Amino acid sequence: MSLSVDIEKPHGNVPTAQYDVVVMGAGPYGLSTASHLLAQGLKVAVFGKPIQFWREHMPEGMLLRSFWWASNLSDPRGDYRLNKYFQARGGAPTDPLPMETFIDYALWFQQQAVPDVDETYVSSIERQDGSYQVTLVDGRIVQCSVVVMAPGLLYYTYSPSEYAHLPVDLVSHSADHSKLGRFTGKRVIMIGRGQAALETSALLHEAGADVQLITRSPLRWLTSENSAVPQIIRTLRSPSAGMGNGWMNLFLEKYPYVFQHFSQSTKDHVLATRHGPAGSWWLKDRIFGKVTLHEQEQFEKVEETDNGVRLTLASGKTIEADHIMLGTGYQADIKRLPMLAPSLLAEIQAYSGSPILNNWFESSVPGLYFVGFSAARSFGPFYRFVVGSQAAARRVAASVVRKGSVKSKAV
Repeated sequence: MSLSVDIEKPHGNVPTAQYDVVVMGAGPYGLSTASHLLAQGLKVAVFGKPIQFWREHMPEGMLLRSFWWASNLSDPRGDYRLNKYFQARGGAPTDPLPMETFIDYALWFQQQAVPDVDETYVSSIERQDGSYQVTLVDGRIVQCSVVVMAPGLLYYTYSPSEYAHLPVDLVSHSADHSKLGRFTGKRVIMIGRGQAALETSALLHEAGADVQLITRSPLRWLTSENSAVPQIIRTLRSPSAGMGNGWMNLFLEKYPYVFQHFSQSTKDHVLATRHGPAGSWWLKDRIFGKVTLHEQEQFEKVEETDNGVRLTLASGKTIEADHIMLGTGYQADIKRLPMLAPSLLAEIQAYSGSPILNNWFESSVPGLYFVGFSAARSFGPFYRFVVGSQAAARRVAASVVRKGSVKSKAV
């Protein structure tokens, strides 16, 4: 669908494009939401580089933790699901799915479902007289009634302050690297115990690095299906779900909007205990006996040395390395979204850095929506995964039309 754009010039010589909706971000959630909005006949502008985080900030050779069938982007009719991609391109899906295959699929989806992505970055988003003014880094201005925020994870990288004093050549976040060849023959300390820390540790070892993994808590592994157990027993014990098998995961998948109604204390408990850091079972053989593990270790001091870094553990043990890599994940904090104007940011009600959203993914500012990782504290861990993109996209599109702030032209 081609975008129809009206042009006005209320700002001197700077043209202003008028859209119904602006989607900021072209990852799985941004593209899925845009696809559903476009299907309503709305004028939609999408800004961002398609699948940029996956292409530039995840290590080559990575495998998806999610099942292939839970890695679909969403269009209203389901014309561009992964099975359709494989029909068009040949081959067959496998678990675990290679990241490179997912990237190619997501770009194919974008080309088919949201072909008019503008790769220009957004510089500023302001709210004026009930509408939004979006300024791009090239100086163009866009006005719209609705903004959907689908920022990439890179804005939310979490780096513990204990490492802030080290220079960037000695400490980095796992999201800083798509190629790991620079660490061949190097000594690397990995901090963290989630999928990113574990899989990057395995990939570093396979790239020829000497890796030591340090965790403050015990490693937790997602279980595999035991084919020796009858299917009905496996289903009763731990039914299949997109986020990983289990009754809680299945409940959150089948009722993707219920979590938003839980008390905040219940939400915090589920997010912290039921969906804390964990690694896929298929990583075990690539970790044990290959990566040196230091589980349940606290550290007392980290310092620069003539040859790299030295980490002193509470047990008194010292570890020296050429580099520390932080596999410490991500924490949503809307204050880290530089395109949100201070006046707009001040209007957004937040809890622990995350926007407080109503049952339609809308923030306290009318017409401003958040999807994906930004929405997880309000809507649950389901929205940390690609599998949640369909539920979010459907809900946002329905809300935009329902509120009547823009008029659907869909037949």
